Parts: sequence; C-alpha cells; structure tokens
Amino acid sequence: MTRIFNFRTREVLNQAILENDFMKNLDTSQVVEIVECMYSVKFAPNSTIIREGELGSVVYVMEGDLEKQLAVSVLASFWTASSLDNSSFFQDYRGAAKNVEIPGDMKVEGSIEVTRDGNPLRVISHPTVFGELAILYNCMRTATVKAITPCSLWAIDRKSFQAIMMKTGILKHQRHLEFLKSVPTFASLAPETLSKLVGLLEEVHYEPGEYVIRQGARGDTFYIIASGQVQVTQNTRPSGSPVPHGEGKEKFVRLMGRGEWFGEKALKNEDIRTANIIASYPKGVDCLVLDRDTNCAYQRFAISSKYFLVPYRERFQLLELKETNLQDFAIVGTLGVGGFGRVELVQLRKDPTRTYALKKLKKHYIVVTKQEEHVMNERTILMACNSEFIVRLFKTFKDRKYLYLLMEVCLGGELWTILRNRLFFAESTTQFYVACVVEALIYLHSRGIVYRDLKPENLLLDQYGYCKMTDFGFAKKIGLGRKTWTFCGTPEYVAPEIILNKGHDFSADSWSLGILIFELMNGTPPFTSEEPMKTYNIILRGIDAVEFPRKITRNAQNLIKKLCRENPSERYGYSKGGLREIRKHVWFEGFDWEGLRHRQLKPPYVPKVGYYLYIIYSS
Repeated sequence: MTRIFNFRTREVLNQAILENDFMKNLDTSQVVEIVECMYSVKFAPNSTIIREGELGSVVYVMEGDLEKQLAVSVLASFWTASSLDNSSFFQDYRGAAKNVEIPGDMKVEGSIEVTRDGNPLRVISHPTVFGELAILYNCMRTATVKAITPCSLWAIDRKSFQAIMMKTGILKHQRHLEFLKSVPTFASLAPETLSKLVGLLEEVHYEPGEYVIRQGARGDTFYIIASGQVQVTQNTRPSGSPVPHGEGKEKFVRLMGRGEWFGEKALKNEDIRTANIIASYPKGVDCLVLDRDTNCAYQRFAISSKYFLVPYRERFQLLELKETNLQDFAIVGTLGVGGFGRVELVQLRKDPTRTYALKKLKKHYIVVTKQEEHVMNERTILMACNSEFIVRLFKTFKDRKYLYLLMEVCLGGELWTILRNRLFFAESTTQFYVACVVEALIYLHSRGIVYRDLKPENLLLDQYGYCKMTDFGFAKKIGLGRKTWTFCGTPEYVAPEIILNKGHDFSADSWSLGILIFELMNGTPPFTSEEPMKTYNIILRGIDAVEFPRKITRNAQNLIKKLCRENPSERYGYSKGGLREIRKHVWFEGFDWEGLRHRQLKPPYVPKVGYYLYIIYSS
C-alpha cells in the first residue's frame, strides 16, 4: 500500500478536498490527517472503480493532468450536456459524438467516466473527490465510475475517515477543556459543566497586526489564546497614566502566548479595556472566545443541572404482564408489515379489553442488516422510559425465529400518513404535535438520552389523537456534557455536526425539531434532494439559505431558525433548562402546556379506530 510522500501530490489532494462541497467544511487539521492516511490505488483502462448498486466504503481522489483536462472535458461535455437533449438540430451530432473516441494525444492519464443506469453523466480528468457518501455510512453506490485511461487514484476508507474525525474532535475538545481548567474563573466548576462549556467557545482568527481589543473600548468578551502570540500595549500620557486608544504614546507592555487569557472581568460585568491586544504572530492568532451573555446564561443553567441528571426511573410493570408468555396473547389483526417482520394487534386472553402491539422482528433480518445494536438500544431505553409522550415497551419475548416486543398500541397510525393526506398542517395543529414531541425530548434529555431519529414516520397517534414517539433504534444514553460520534438519522433531518463527524449531543435533536416544524407546516422538509449527498451539501449551506414559504408564519420561522443554527451551542435547548425554554417562545404564546401534560387538550385530529375497537370489545 503506497502512502503519499510527494509534496505536489499532497497539495493537489488537499486542494481537491477543499473544493469538494462536503469535505471543504472539515477543519484544516482533519484535512491534513486525511491526506496523510490516503493510499494509492491503480486501475487499468475500462476497469470499474465503483459499481452502481453495490455497498461502498471508500472515497477516492484523482490527481488528474491539469494541462489536458480542459480539452477533454470540452469534448466530453458536448455529448453529455443536458441542455442539448431536446434539440432536434443536435440529436444526430450527439449520437455521433458518443461514438467519437478521444484522440490519443488528448487522452489524460487519469480520466474516468461516470454513468447512471447506463447513461453517461460526465467525464472527469481533473483533481476531484468522488464516492464521498460512502465514508459517512453504509450505503449503496448511486452511480458507476469506470477508468477511461490508466488511473492512479488516492483512497481512504470509512473506518479510517471516521477514526480521524473522532480522534481530532476528541483531542480538540480535550485541548479546549484544559485551557478552561487553567482559568481560575472556571477551575471550580464541575467536570460535566466544564465539558458543556467547551461547546460554547467560539474559535476566532486574527491576522498579524489586527487589534483583538482596543484600550478604552467597552468589552463583554473573554479570550483564551489557542495558538500564536499577541502583543499587549498601552496608550499613556507623558506622566505614564493610561489614556484612551488613539491618544498619547502606545507603549509595549508584554507578549502573551498559547494558553494565556485576557478579558475575564468582562464575563461578570461590562469592562472598560485597559490595554490594547494586537495579534503579533506571523501566521496570525487563534483565540477561543466566550461572551458574557452566553456565559451567564449557561451558569444559570449549570446551577439547575440536576434537570439533566435525574436517574432512570424503574420501569413501571403492569402486574398481569410480569408472568405472561406469548401464549397468553391472542392476535386481533395486523397493524403493519415490513422487511423486519410485522406488528400485530394482540389482546390479553384473560382480559380482552387490554390490548397491545406485538412487534415481531426476524432474527435473521436483524443479523443480515447488522441491526443488533439498534434493537438492543430500543429495548434497553424503552424499558427504562415511562412518559405519556413515548410509546411504552412492557415486555420482550423470543423464540427460534423471532424477537417480540410487547408495546403500547397506537391505533391512530403514523403522523406522516395524516400529513401526506392533508399535504400540510395548520399552525395550531403543528403546535399541538410539536408540543407532544417537545415533552418527549425533555423527558429523554433529562435522562441523558439523545433520540437522533425524529421525523413524522416515527410519531404515532393513540386512539385519542395524542402523539407519541416510537422507534428508538438510534437513541443513545450519553449523559451530560458528553458527545457521541455515530453517523445516523434520516438524511433530511441530520444535523450538520453529524454530517461532518464533529461529535454531537442533545442539540442534534433540537436541529431535527426545527426541521419537523418546517415539514409539518410546509409538507416537505427544508433540505431535500434526490440524492443523500446532495441533501447533506444543502444542509451544510445552513437554514439562512432557505426561502420560507408564506404558510410558515414569522414566529414559526423565528423558532425554526433558533433551533437550526449551524453552531450547536447557539440552538434552543443547549443552555439553561434545555428544551424547556421553547415553551416560552412567542410561537407557543397562549399554549396550554399543563393541559397537554394532563391530556386535557382536544387533539386536532381524532383517529377513526372503530374497526379495531369493535373487534376488541365484541370478542
């Protein structure tokens, strides 16, 4: 396996990565590590590099020949240009052009052709990243890539890529944590509070000669030098007493370097800066910045952090279920069927009015699709939950072929089905369902659980019309102030930090909640495309690039944007009381939260479940 030793190759690969819509969002240190871990792979002419429909786990970068790529791409684009598809004038020429072979002296060493369903999409001969979706998660290739000429590519597999992302993320978090520990203001805080505070730090770069702060200015920001060096100066009168910036003579005081800090008084109250701080390192200075409002808000949250540290309650078990087995239940009807198995409506034989949903999971399917961990997650977490807004799991069984989950029955079906039939929901309808989700997330987050799979398909309605969260395969207990690194979720709902493998926490659920509000009021989510990779790139552009439809009111837009900030620490739900602060948002003004929790509110839609109830009560 050939590694990279050539400086030019490193530069070309680095540039190709930085020009890729997805990978350009990575940190410089991550790009360096990725390039260092890449290995050379050679392909002969007409050989297949990537095959459409196969599982992929490797991303490739092609060096290409910069001198010849333009001529080749012009010729190739003639017969792949979609703008000519409907032109009768060009049809004959396009057909002929497809059969024209690129002249030998124009063939670029490192030319590849991309096709889908046998149709040519493009020819690539310049430094390019391709196949990048495969390094995010296990998925099918969406196109075929073949070598036109002998190709020497550089590759990195998913396992190595994700290891790099996790390693750099953990090291960065640890480095920032050590910086905070060295500051007396933060030294006495609990470890979990410090860890959470790290997420509030903003990295800011200052060019050489740039003023970080100016003497005499009012300040509300605290700084830690992460790299580089700054110069401290003071403007003084001839007598030596300080004067505002721009007056008197600027006098050198001292140099400050990595790990040192300044401006800590600004965290407590407004501070009049008593000196100038100027970036003096040739490559500039990187500072970790924390403003007073953010710090104060978080400190108030930290005081009441028991909200997050409530221990698991012992799962309430109905007395009649403790000693039951499969033979104690009779099947009433089928609620759903899928590749995993089926969901049956069952009733307790000795009390037919007590009904449940029995989820039958094929053991073989679980193993083949590598869902063992997800199934165990769902069982462990649901058995520990007891909330009116989460589907309950009462007991599990197993036999030779199946695993069985005995769950609370929700006869109203998926919220997604109702949304599909109605196209979109009115604002008041959306508020009701979103409020149910908020209560479920508050419950989960208070127990250190991140959900990570919010979408209308995973929200069920009970027979009264109340919304309950289900499908906990991606849920995970992470605790307070910690992150997890698994890539999971539905493409349209995935938060940027999950896409970029930066590590994520409860704030990933805040992002998904904002997407849910948008979809319920609009009928479709804000970020969507036919291909997952394109969806991820659209997500990385941010919520501010989205044009909101008129049916999403101004207050709803405001809440969505607060939930979908690119920086997780800026989202609703990150500080203070977690997602409880959403209850105070103007969009929920006048909403009866107590009535919701006591199930006193009338749902906007009451399912018609007479067929099932007739069977249950007439048996």
